[in-house]
Amino acid sequence: MVYGVTGSGKTTLARAIGEATGLPWHSVDDLTYEANWVQVPDEVQAERIRTICDGPAWVLDTAYGKWLEIPLSKVELIVALDYPRWFSLQRLIRRTARRIIDKKPICNGNRETLRLAFSRDSIILWHFKAFAKKRSRFHKWAANPDGPRIILFRSARETDRWLKSLNSS
Repeated sequence: MVYGVTGSGKTTLARAIGEATGLPWHSVDDLTYEANWVQVPDEVQAERIRTICDGPAWVLDTAYGKWLEIPLSKVELIVALDYPRWFSLQRLIRRTARRIIDKKPICNGNRETLRLAFSRDSIILWHFKAFAKKRSRFHKWAANPDGPRIILFRSARETDRWLKSLNSS
């Protein structure tokens, strides 16, 4: 499971891990949002995640707090992206701007818009709301010797080196 703050590159890394290892990877946003940004009911989200995690092998690009215990009970490795706020925030802003301009569909045909970027549901606002909680969560996991194995990457270079080692295996 890849875990990190909003904008850290979780989906890109999960996809790359899947490609490097041959494991099936799953975009959580595709499982939790339908067209027109309609959020899938919590119990349906949990069931979708449970079905994936009951499988023999998988990669998730994150885990939402409301069903976090499902993948945590099965995960063998957590790859945590512990990048500085400025780094993940600038990535997020650039990605959001690019998506607004190119109108490329994301998760189930949804598109980012300027209106959405400045709304109460803004992904950029979410970055600020969730940053400390997510970092605290994976630091707590890393400090627990009885928990799943966790690798914390503090820079994109560290992450890239590790990913290249998977590709050469």
